[in-house]
Amino acid sequence: MKLLRFGEPGQEKPGLLDAGGQIRDLSGVIEDVNGAALGAESLARLSALDPASLPAAGGSPRLGPCVGGVGKLVCIGLNYSDHAAEAGVPLPEEPVIFMKATSSICGPDDPIVIPPGSEKTDWEVELAFVIAREARNVAEADWADYVAGYCVVNDVSERAWQLEGTGQWVKGKSADTFGPVGPWLVTCDEIADPHALDLWLDVDGHRYQNGNTATMVFQLPRLLSYVSRFMSLQPGDIISTGTPPGVGLGLKPPVYLRAGQQVTLSVQGLGEQRHAVVDAG
Repeated sequence: MKLLRFGEPGQEKPGLLDAGGQIRDLSGVIEDVNGAALGAESLARLSALDPASLPAAGGSPRLGPCVGGVGKLVCIGLNYSDHAAEAGVPLPEEPVIFMKATSSICGPDDPIVIPPGSEKTDWEVELAFVIAREARNVAEADWADYVAGYCVVNDVSERAWQLEGTGQWVKGKSADTFGPVGPWLVTCDEIADPHALDLWLDVDGHRYQNGNTATMVFQLPRLLSYVSRFMSLQPGDIISTGTPPGVGLGLKPPVYLRAGQQVTLSVQGLGEQRHAVVDAG
C-alpha cells in the first residue's frame, strides 16, 4: 500500500495510490497520514479498503510530504561504507546520529531553496523508515514491529554550515526545504528486503549517486534499536538511514547545487522526487 498526502502546503489531504496510479482520497476514512493512522490496526483497516470505492483526486495535485505531523526527523551519518571512504573518514564504530528540524520537511516535488549566504548546498538520497508505535529500548529482533513503512528522503545539506563552523551538523541540515519526504509511504509488505534496494540521484540528468542499501554499515534493526536507547520514538517519527557515495562534497573538485538546476532521485520501489533548485526570493 502506498499512502500519500496531496494538496497545497498546510492543507494536504490523506490519500493512497491505487494500482493504476490514481490518487484516491482517504479524508473520509482518516484525518491524516500521521502517527494516529500508522499503527498496525489502522494500516490493516486501510489495506482492506477497495481503492475503487474511494473518491479519485481530480487533476494533478501537488504531493505533500507523505507523513504529516512529524515529531522527529532523525538522521544517520556516514552509514554507507563506500560513502565513508569517499569522505576519507574511518567507518564509525557505532551509528552517528543527528537531527534535522521538522520545519525543513517539504513535498517530494517542491523546490529546493538555496538559503541566503549558502555557497555549498549539497544533495543526499536516502532510504527512510517511519515509526508505527511508541518505541523505547527496542530489541533488534523486534524492530519490524515498530515500522509502518518506508519512504525517500533527500537530506539536503549546506556543507559550510555543517562542517566549517562551530556547533553540530543540525545547522547545515535544517533550512526550509532541506527535508523533502515522499512521494509516498510504502508499507512494509511491499518491500521484501530494505537492505537490497538501489538508490540514485541525478542533477540535470547527470547520475551522481548510484548505490545500494546493501552497503550500509548499520542495518535497520540496529539503527532502530540504537536510536531508541537514547530517545523515545513516537508514531510518525522518521529515521533516515544515510546516503551512498556521490555527494557533491566528495567530488574532486566539489560540486554544489545552483539555482536553475533540476534534481531527481529515487529509492527502488519507493517512487521518485523531482526538485527545481531556486534561490531564496
